[in-house]
Amino acid sequence: MYVEEFNSGRWIQQYQYKSFAPTLINQEWQWRDPQVNTLLEQASRALAELSAFSQIVPDVDYS
Repeated sequence: MYVEEFNSGRWIQQYQYKSFAPTLINQEWQWRDPQVNTLLEQASRALAELSAFSQIVPDVDYS
């Protein structure tokens, strides 16, 4: 499934109210813009750096 064509869900009328039914997301994702790969790689690297820094910050609530 292409990310650009993804629909997050739909509204369902139930008696006197509406509820939101999300679409299942466990499928293989594809995208047409190759820049998305670069952005995902940068985000992954930034999360890895954040994880590394979180290991050296002391836990002030730990007793």
